[in-house]
Amino acid sequence: MKISEEDVRHVASLSKLSFSEAETAEFATTLTKIVDMVELLNEVDTTGVPVTATMAERQTVVRDDVAAAGDDRDELFKNVPQAENYYIKVPAILEDGGDA
Repeated sequence: MKISEEDVRHVASLSKLSFSEAETAEFATTLTKIVDMVELLNEVDTTGVPVTATMAERQTVVRDDVAAAGDDRDELFKNVPQAENYYIKVPAILEDGGDA
């Protein structure tokens, strides 16, 4: 499957990233190679191979659900540059996001 430079530019735009034309071309080539390698797995004959979810012989280890005292809010917020009502104020990152 060919990943076009336009595909790379589109995803970069959605991710708020910008790349030079050379980088865009390199990403398109590299991503195409990666997808092609993954698609090769479809050619592997897996007849008779049992389905597995994990290769490790582990059981889920879960800690006991015990209530514990939380951290002191004032102590946590002492190094926050801007806060209001125990919310950390940060610059808007979305277009037309206005003030947060």
